[in-house]
Amino acid sequence: MIKAVVVDDERLVRKGFISLIDWSSLGVVIVGEAGDGKSALELLQQQDVDLLFVDLTMPGISGFELIKLVRQRFAGIRCVVLTCHHEFDYVQEAMRLGAVDYIVKTLLEMENADETIRRLVDRIKWEDNTRDALVHGEGKRIAADKALLYLPLSSHCNEEELFHLSFVKNNPLITFHEMWMSPLLHRFSEEEGKRELKNQLSGRWQTALISGLRDQSLQELEEQLTTKLRHMLFYHSSAEELTFLNYEELKKEIAIPHLKPDEADLFVQAQNLKWTIDGNEWENFVTNILLQKPRQDRFLTFAHSLLQSWSSLLLKSEDAVQLERDISFNLNWCHWKTWLRRFSDHVGRRMLELGLTKEVMSCLIRAVRYMQSHAGDKINQSDVAAEINMSRGYFSQCFARFAGETFGECLRGMRLVLAKSLLRETSLPVCEIASRSGFEDDRYFSRLFKERIGQLPSEYRAEGKDQ
Repeated sequence: MIKAVVVDDERLVRKGFISLIDWSSLGVVIVGEAGDGKSALELLQQQDVDLLFVDLTMPGISGFELIKLVRQRFAGIRCVVLTCHHEFDYVQEAMRLGAVDYIVKTLLEMENADETIRRLVDRIKWEDNTRDALVHGEGKRIAADKALLYLPLSSHCNEEELFHLSFVKNNPLITFHEMWMSPLLHRFSEEEGKRELKNQLSGRWQTALISGLRDQSLQELEEQLTTKLRHMLFYHSSAEELTFLNYEELKKEIAIPHLKPDEADLFVQAQNLKWTIDGNEWENFVTNILLQKPRQDRFLTFAHSLLQSWSSLLLKSEDAVQLERDISFNLNWCHWKTWLRRFSDHVGRRMLELGLTKEVMSCLIRAVRYMQSHAGDKINQSDVAAEINMSRGYFSQCFARFAGETFGECLRGMRLVLAKSLLRETSLPVCEIASRSGFEDDRYFSRLFKERIGQLPSEYRAEGKDQ
């Protein structure tokens, strides 16, 4: 028999829930009840319990806190939420803390109460039975050679979605840290599985079929999956819904790398954009990514920096907007490679439209990067031309064509961008910010800022504080 306890601060609701269901016919016995979280914890210390029905809105220790404490102190007890709240986010928080299911009290009636609890009991028995069939020998080892892995792509993914899959109904489901696994104890057709996964989970879950698991330690497997799987899937996943992995290869995989110093970071070097205008440089860029395998978040940072630095100079406005939108759809290296290729193609087309050679285009990109990094210094057109080894006259001609404005106008724009950043991020006086932004006259700076930005520097700073 499954031993259950009901926790609800409203006595009549508690008694009504207990009396509403024919517990014994379902293999459940109510061994206790409590009116608050503190009493419930005391009861659990004295009584063997398998199942806890928990109201979320209770005084003192809330249902959320109780679920968390029960999970920490009594790992074998399953918690089921009793709630009047049907809002998904509210219930999702309880599920995230460890609840296995929820029951909306206002929807529970005589006609459906027994069936609701029966489904819950069936699931608990199924989990217990399959857990026993899953492992054997000492220290819990996997009894299957293959397993399906499920990784949620957002916080809105719900474990309940997985129970609609045929291979989850017929095989156990193990919960690891923010991922789930179904050891395949029964026959599994890869083609049928791919179709079902695509229809049921596409766009919300990342899935993989991992082989070579038989007799592997469950504890070691969890450690390997937790530290390496997402990073490995990022580079191994293709456009298909199901990725195929081997456990021995996973063990050889290096854990997610720490951030490297900027001077050695390939993304810092890639800011020169040589990979966008030369085919060999593109191949070297891709090869270095696959060798170093940087973290997924570095791609996101790199993409935003590319758009911030180059949208106005190298991309049409509609292309920049589309690239910005598409960033959120990049889930793996295959997606990012396509995105970076598109960015590269836009730059290449811009070069052809301007009628510039690769060498001149590369020099102008270097010039812009130098201007951006030295905008606060007292630099002029001759300094920048010398930096990239071009004559001042030829540089002036090429730069105006490249930027669509004169060198002076472009540099003033960069200095205003720097000033805006300093106004929002520091408390320096306006005259100091003018100087640090490359303006010798703070009155001219304020007048130009008002003309270009539409506000005085002090007004722009005040608006930032209000926001």
